[in-house]
Amino acid sequence: MSYLLGIDAGLTVTKAVLFDAAGRAVAAARADTPVSSPYPRWQERDMDDGWRQTATAIASCLRAAGVDGHAVAAVGLCGHNDGVYPVDGDGEPVRQAILATDSRAHEYVASYRADGTAERALPLTGQSPFAASPAAVYAWLRDHEPATLDRARWLLFCKDWLRLRLTGVPATDPTEASASFTDVAGQAYSPDALALYGLGICADKLPPILRSEEVAGRVTARAAEQTGLASGTPVVTGAHDVDAAALGLGAVAPGAASIVMGTFSINQVVAADVRLDHRWQARAFLSPGRWMHMSTSPSSASNLDWAVRLLGPYDGDGRPDFAAAVAAGSAAAPADAPLFLPFLYGSPHGDVIAASFSGVRGWHAREHLLRAVLDGVVFNHRTHLDALREAFAITGPVRLAGGGARSSQWSQLLADVIDLPVEVVDTDEAGARGAAALAGIGLGWYSSPADAAAANVRVVRRHDPVFDPVLDERYRRYLALVESHLTRRTQD
Repeated sequence: MSYLLGIDAGLTVTKAVLFDAAGRAVAAARADTPVSSPYPRWQERDMDDGWRQTATAIASCLRAAGVDGHAVAAVGLCGHNDGVYPVDGDGEPVRQAILATDSRAHEYVASYRADGTAERALPLTGQSPFAASPAAVYAWLRDHEPATLDRARWLLFCKDWLRLRLTGVPATDPTEASASFTDVAGQAYSPDALALYGLGICADKLPPILRSEEVAGRVTARAAEQTGLASGTPVVTGAHDVDAAALGLGAVAPGAASIVMGTFSINQVVAADVRLDHRWQARAFLSPGRWMHMSTSPSSASNLDWAVRLLGPYDGDGRPDFAAAVAAGSAAAPADAPLFLPFLYGSPHGDVIAASFSGVRGWHAREHLLRAVLDGVVFNHRTHLDALREAFAITGPVRLAGGGARSSQWSQLLADVIDLPVEVVDTDEAGARGAAALAGIGLGWYSSPADAAAANVRVVRRHDPVFDPVLDERYRRYLALVESHLTRRTQD
């Protein structure tokens, strides 16, 4: 029997999952990929270590499945976008990777907004730059580490670095290439976009753009030895993890919406035309003539991770117990809970607002603080989704992935707050399944993303919204709290 291998390289964990032709996981393995922060705002990764961890996860997955590499018909990858993974002409790293949670280039973004660059970028590229976008990161390298740019032959994204190690072939796909420097209408690199940011020197360092499902290369003998895959196994180009997740969730038709509650608050709608707004990014999707409109911030379930590690509860082995935390927070009376701004790692409102609790009193207990975090995360998702709903008619229920999807209580809270049905599908690894499905399209197992979604995705849980006037009032207070922080910082 033949399988498809999907690799999902996130900001802290890389997962390798083996799927059958019906999108059912046969085996899975994961490996932590440590992040370093040598200076405030810096978030980096040792690229060689990231590859070693990925190779280990692949080998572990094959062992868990009890198959050898010849059972893998093809490999697909997805990974976090933005930041940079720079390599020289021999394919070796020239510095540590800069991650999507890095904000060292925040002053460049402020300058782009002040001098009109961001305003000119929107109609050209479909988005405004932010601190970790290539437009900002590459400019920071140009001014602070010119030797890095001089040595770099290719400026890659995460999944492209891993595929380079697997195949030796440098490339990227439209979903990732459109991070800063492609024409939003033509979905190809734009010299005008590079010139806008003063980054013409990077033009020949941008990797070739191949279709997401295109076979970009084959597993080399060296990579086969490291991973257990068979030499010559086809590897498709792959995609940005949010696009792969949309495929793994079955949210690929125009009007389909999906939400990822993970490190980032991902809120996205597929469309057959481009609609521009500074509140979201319009990027190429998996099919030509389709765009993914993403309203995002690094402000989702990672806030709960922080809160539980700090406050508990913990299990019998002293480890954070996230399920117990969600249960405790869900049981707390919302009217009595404080409010929480979930901006530990960034916000959709710029760099001027940070995370905070508001309204904490002496009689509040841990469960009230946990309730505030649960609410704050879904409130932030609603602000993103409400922006998108001003321009797009969402067809059907919203598909949900990420850590929040594992909890029926948190999933229901999300449905109640966004006032839309929420569906959870039959995998915890939507990104990996989407990456594997792209490999299946490349092999001809499926004819299109829509065909792959129909073959792979099954809904296992649905949450219909229930209006709660207390929750609605809390959301109004949350918006007022955000506005007060923004006003105060502006006045300061």
